[in-house]
Amino acid sequence: MRAISIDTIRDASRNIYDVVVRTPLVPIGPVTPAGPAIYLKLETLQPIGSFKIRGAYNAVRRLQAAEIARGVWTVSAGNAAQGVALAARKAGVPCSVMVMDTAPEAKLRAIDRLGATIVKATYDECWRTVETHASDRMTGHFVHPFDDDDFISGNGTAGLEIIEDLPDVDAVIAPVGGGGLLAGIGVAFRALRPEARVYAAEPETAAPLKRSMERGEASRFDEWTSSFVDGAGGKSVLETMWPLMREYVNESIVVSLDDAARAMRLVAERVRVISEGAAACAVAAAVSPAMASRGHKKVVAVVSGGNVDLAKFARLVGACDQHS
Repeated sequence: MRAISIDTIRDASRNIYDVVVRTPLVPIGPVTPAGPAIYLKLETLQPIGSFKIRGAYNAVRRLQAAEIARGVWTVSAGNAAQGVALAARKAGVPCSVMVMDTAPEAKLRAIDRLGATIVKATYDECWRTVETHASDRMTGHFVHPFDDDDFISGNGTAGLEIIEDLPDVDAVIAPVGGGGLLAGIGVAFRALRPEARVYAAEPETAAPLKRSMERGEASRFDEWTSSFVDGAGGKSVLETMWPLMREYVNESIVVSLDDAARAMRLVAERVRVISEGAAACAVAAAVSPAMASRGHKKVVAVVSGGNVDLAKFARLVGACDQHS
C-alpha cells in the first residue's frame, strides 16, 4: 500500500520551503487561435534548476540519523542527482550518485559543484539499478529518484501550488521518466481538482507509458533510443509505478523530437527561460493539435527543468530557426 496522499503532500509543503522555491505560474496565452490558454510552471527556477529538489529534499529530511550515517546515494540522468546532493549537503552527510553516461556536461558540473561523488554507468546499468533498488557499486542509503513515497509526496507540492495559483485549471501536463512527478501531481489533483485531467508527455524515441496504457500493463519500449530528451522517457514503466500511472494519469501524449526542440524555442521566446528536453516535451504536448482538440480552456505545462548544455540548446533552437 503506497503512503502517498494529500496529507503527505501537505506535510511536505510545511517542511521543504527552506530549500525549495515556490515557483511561478506564467501565462503565455493561446498559442493558436483555437487552442487553450497555456500556463508554464517554471521549475527551472529551483535552486538546482529542476523539480527534483522537491522530492529529494522531502525524502532525505524524513530519514533517521542512523539511516544516513554512511551517507546517501541515488541513480540519475542528472537532475535527481543534484536534488539528492543538495539535500545531503543540507543534512550534512556525504552523497554519491550513479549517473548515466548520456548525462549532459551541464548536469555533471552541477553535481560536482554540490560536492557529490560521481560514479558513471551505462544507461542499462542505471535502469537496472532503478528497477532493483540496489547496486553493489554504491554504499549508504539509497534514495530512489522516483519510486519512493516521500519523494513522490514532495513532488506533489508542485500540484498544490498550481491549484492555489489557478483554481480553475482543467488540465495539467508533465513529462514522464519514471513517473514520480506525475504521480505526485496526480494525487494532489485527484484530491483538490478531480475534474481536471492529468496528461503525461513522452518523446517518440522513448514512450513506455503510452505503450503500457495501450496494453493495460507495465510494458517495455524495446525500440528506445537516446536523444537530447535525457530526463524523460525510460525503457519501461516499473511494475511498482504502474498502479500509480494507471490511477492518476488520464493519457500520455507522444511528441516528436522536432516538436520538443520547437517548444524549447517557444519557451525561450515567450518567457526568456531555457528549458531542457524533458520539460520541452510537456510544452510541446500542451501546444499540440492533440491537446487543442480536447476542448480544455486552461492548461498548465510543467517546465520540469532547465539543465541543458548551452551549446546543445543553441544548436537545437538554431535548427528550429533555420526551418521556421
